Amino acid sequence: MLARLRRSAAAGIAAALLASVLTGPALAQTTAGPSMTDGRAAPEAATGRAASRGPVATRQMMVVAAHPLAVDAGRAVLEDGGSAADAAITVQLMLGLLEPQSSGIGGGAFVLYHDAAAGRLTTLDARETAPAAAGPDLFLTPDGSPMGFRDAVPGGRSVGVPGVPALLFAMHERWGRLPLARLFQPAIALAEAGVPVSPRLAGLLADPRASASLRKDPRALAHFMPGGQPPAPGTLLPNPDYADTLRALLTDGAAAFYAGPIGADLVAAAAARADNPGRIAEADLAAYRVVERPPVCVPYHAHDVCGMGPPSSGGLAIGQIMGLLDRHPLDPKQGPLALTNIHLLAEASKLAFADRDRWVADPDHVPVPVAGLINPVYLDTRARTIEPGKALPVP
Repeated sequence: MLARLRRSAAAGIAAALLASVLTGPALAQTTAGPSMTDGRAAPEAATGRAASRGPVATRQMMVVAAHPLAVDAGRAVLEDGGSAADAAITVQLMLGLLEPQSSGIGGGAFVLYHDAAAGRLTTLDARETAPAAAGPDLFLTPDGSPMGFRDAVPGGRSVGVPGVPALLFAMHERWGRLPLARLFQPAIALAEAGVPVSPRLAGLLADPRASASLRKDPRALAHFMPGGQPPAPGTLLPNPDYADTLRALLTDGAAAFYAGPIGADLVAAAAARADNPGRIAEADLAAYRVVERPPVCVPYHAHDVCGMGPPSSGGLAIGQIMGLLDRHPLDPKQGPLALTNIHLLAEASKLAFADRDRWVADPDHVPVPVAGLINPVYLDTRARTIEPGKALPVP
């Protein structure tokens, strides 16, 4: 999210409340269908909450990421004169090593980039796309019911066409300042020296369910569980294959991934899971493109709050929440955790997520009424359903 113009007290409370919601268990951003609480399509839950450290402000630069080593690498890029895009590239490559359970060049991403000099906000969609061979039955059991998470996700079935490699080069072409070799170097060096296993990753690897899944993939098992046992926190895990992959990308660009041996290896690995084979093909990789999409912006007090538009649901949902709270102002005197403020946020969130589940999809295939969902008249109508002391049904 990007907030511009001056900041009000109520805006600060709204940000604090939203942060408390968004640092809870992670939910899939764009998955509609079965309830996230029924256990069928529920995504991986986060294993912890970020400790509250209070507001952090800066007049120069800020790097925020899930691991301090990634933050340090991104900060060093900025201190060397790199752009925000340069720092983001380095941070992403570092996170692929430091939190492989959540990040990596085999995944997808959204980017919001504000060019202050040009006064332009750009949003790029580099999320994974479904293979051409995927159909409506991909995540259904033979009787037509949705698969459980453990049946649908581990293995090849859930593998989509990755967008991160293409995104890194697209970002550098648009906004890069430093050479790509400088941006890739920290991750290459870390991969060769050894990656310290974080407490969270160690805990996930010690989970018997993770062990059972990894044992179906000998290459992954050999890397993450040397000797067949989960590593202790702080154990160094070298990853020379990752370093070689980054060197190949530096030499041949994104084509090394989308039209070369890296992509071919990905396709073969996804198909090799006999219990859960994937449908991705090399032609899917060759057809992948990063797409520029219009941002979603909603006024909130003295701010324009902007986020990623569909297929992401985050920018639209948060925009609706802020728009509804603009009509039901939070009380800055009570603080972010006052029951009245929590009630308003909860009710606004219910309405936004009801619209999310009903309307948000891939705009390349399904029309999404973005303008209508943030139209002031529509938000006025929705806001009238919020009442003190009364709770709307959970969508």
